[in-house]
Amino acid sequence: MSLVLLKNLVFRGKQSGKERYGGKYSRLCDDDLESASVSSSSDLCSFEDEDTSKEKIPAERSIKTLIPTPRISPRVISDATIGLSDGLTVPFALTAGLSTLGSTHIVIYGGLAELSAGAISMGLGGYLASRGEADAHAATLNSTKSLIRDSPSSTADLIHTTFDGLDLPSELLHSLSAHLATTSEEKQLDFLMRFHHSASSSPTPVSRAYISALTIAAGYFIGGFTPLLPYLLVPSQKVVLAFWCSVALMIVALFAFGAVKTVLVGGAESREVRRWVSGGAEMVVLGGVAAGAAMGFVRAFGGE
Repeated sequence: MSLVLLKNLVFRGKQSGKERYGGKYSRLCDDDLESASVSSSSDLCSFEDEDTSKEKIPAERSIKTLIPTPRISPRVISDATIGLSDGLTVPFALTAGLSTLGSTHIVIYGGLAELSAGAISMGLGGYLASRGEADAHAATLNSTKSLIRDSPSSTADLIHTTFDGLDLPSELLHSLSAHLATTSEEKQLDFLMRFHHSASSSPTPVSRAYISALTIAAGYFIGGFTPLLPYLLVPSQKVVLAFWCSVALMIVALFAFGAVKTVLVGGAESREVRRWVSGGAEMVVLGGVAAGAAMGFVRAFGGE
């Protein structure tokens, strides 16, 4: 009964094929019936039968077709963004500040020390954050399972509360709540986790914390090693040349990172030239401000 009411609500006043496709196709069909051959008119007006056959495609299959699965996990992109953004900013600021001391050896040793410690620290932070999220998800999952198993009446009230936000008619709301309350525990768990807790009904994989830690640490190390390259290739006496080479390299790296991050995270609208140029310029400005602040502190304390 509830499914029938839901169908009537969603598909209320369902139009025929010609009405849904507008007057253009209606006029074509009428003209065909008057002036064209029977075969051509049947071809033009056969979209109703074709549309009916398309409606038989399972909803799950059509949704999977319309919504492509991303090649890279959004969580991996997020972790890589965190690691690279910090790695491209903090070590660059440190090396720029140490370059005022006049020796590439100091810049290299200090930069490598900070880079190693920073990568380990960032990786541990990502691991602990992922473990905390996994523990919180497991606690929510277990409490929901216990509620469904031990208190059916409270589960029915929770289902009803979840439907309240959809602004459904009262008759349909009670019918859907009652129907879902009589389904299996697995379906109730999946519904409550998805729509009430906005989470997955599956346990969090154990490997997620390790993948997150490695991704953040690797991103930090790769991003932080970039400003050190000129100091490794330039003689120790030419620290000024190494500094300006590092600045030029980091401008390109920061701009490229900001543009790529904007395209990957921002969706289709971010593919506009203005959007990714703005994202790249923003990263360059942030990195420049951090490097300038570090150089200013070193020179200020060094002058004393």
